[in-house]
Amino acid sequence: MPADLAVIGLGHLGLPLAQAAVAVGIPTLGYGTGPESGPLTPAELRRMLAGGFRPTTNPAELGRVRTAVICAPAPRGADGGLDLGQVEAAARTLATRLRPHTTVILESPVYPGTTEDFLRPLLEEGSGLRAGRDFFLAYSPGRVDPGNRDFTPANTPKVIGGLTPACTESAAAFYGRLTDKVVRARGPREAETVQLLETNYRHVNIALVNEMAVLCHGLGVDLWDVIRCAETKPFGFQAFRPGPGVGGHGTAQDLGGHTGRTLRMVELAQQVNDQMPQYVIQRAAALLNEHGKSARGARVLLLGVTYKADVVDQQGSPAHEIAVRLMELGASVSYHDPYVPAWSVLGRPVPRADSLYEAAADADLTILIQQHRTYDLQGLSVKAQLLLDTRGATPTGAAHRL
Repeated sequence: MPADLAVIGLGHLGLPLAQAAVAVGIPTLGYGTGPESGPLTPAELRRMLAGGFRPTTNPAELGRVRTAVICAPAPRGADGGLDLGQVEAAARTLATRLRPHTTVILESPVYPGTTEDFLRPLLEEGSGLRAGRDFFLAYSPGRVDPGNRDFTPANTPKVIGGLTPACTESAAAFYGRLTDKVVRARGPREAETVQLLETNYRHVNIALVNEMAVLCHGLGVDLWDVIRCAETKPFGFQAFRPGPGVGGHGTAQDLGGHTGRTLRMVELAQQVNDQMPQYVIQRAAALLNEHGKSARGARVLLLGVTYKADVVDQQGSPAHEIAVRLMELGASVSYHDPYVPAWSVLGRPVPRADSLYEAAADADLTILIQQHRTYDLQGLSVKAQLLLDTRGATPTGAAHRL
C-alpha cells in the first residue's frame, strides 16, 4: 500500500503524529533522523503496522507521498541556542526527492523565521521547485503532552501558518483529518512564535511557583495549601506546581543569541528552574542533619527518574543532576522507577530497588522526584524512614514537601 504521509523524525513529536495518522486510516511512512526518543511497546508497534505504518530507511520513498512532516529534534546546542542540524539534514534528504504539489510541514521547535529563511531555501535549492508555487510549505507547532489521557491529537487544536493562503489551506486539509479544530495563523512566523510563547509560558510560570516554594519554606508557609486556595479563583490565575526541576523536550527559548533581542524574563526563569535540583539537595541534607545523619554515607533512594509521570522518557530529567550531587556529597544512591529497568549516572550503573517498600524502609532518605501512578504514596509514607516529596503528591503531613 503506497503511503500518503511521511513523518520525518520519529521522536517525541513524530511518533505521536504517526500514531494519530494511522489511527484515522492514513497510510504512513516513518523515516528516522537519528537516535529516537519515542520508544514504542511491541503491542503499540504491532497496532501501527497493522494500521498502515511502515518504517523505512530508504529516502527514495519520501518522494512518493502527498504530505511530508518534518519532526526532527532541535535540541539546545553548546551555545545555548537551538541546534538545527537534524532539521537541516531532514530537509536536504527530502529536497532531492520532493515532487510538485507535495505539502511540506515543519513541526520541530524553531525560531521565528526558520521556515521561510532556513527551511525554504534548503527545499528549493535541493528540489529545483518553488515554495508556494510548485509545492506547499507551512509550519505547525507540535502540541504533544506525553502521558496526558485527556488531551490527544484528536481534541487538541492545531495551529497552522502557511507561506501562502494556499499553503495554509493545504496543511489545514491534512490536519483536519486528525483533529477536531484547525486554527489558521497569519503566516509561518506567527505559527512559529506561537510555539515560542507556549513553551516559554510554561517555563516562566513554573519558575514563579518554584521561587514561591523556596520563599514559603523559609517563611514556614504551606505553599501547597496556598495553591489549593488560589486555584479557586475563576479568573486571572492558572495553577502551576513546583518541582525538582524542569525536564522534557520543550526547553525555554531566549532569542538573545539568535536575534540579539533577549527575553529577560525567560532568561531569569531558566536560571531559577536550573537551580531547583540544588535546592532539593539542600533540603535533603538539612533533613538528614535534623535527624542526626550526614549526607556522607547516607543511603538515599530516588523514586521516579523520568522527566514526567507515567512516561519512559528521561530527557532533561532533574533526577540525573540530583543523583550526581548526592554522589558528590558521598551518599549511596539507589533508585526505583517502573518505567526504567536500568539507569546510569556518570557512566556508572545506579542500583535499582526491586522491592520498593523494603528499599524505602532501608534508606535513610527517600526522595520522590516523579509521582508515577503505580506509587502508593500513602503506604510509602508509612514505610519510609524519611520522605522528601518534591511534587506535593503525598497526603498532608505524611512527608516533608518541597
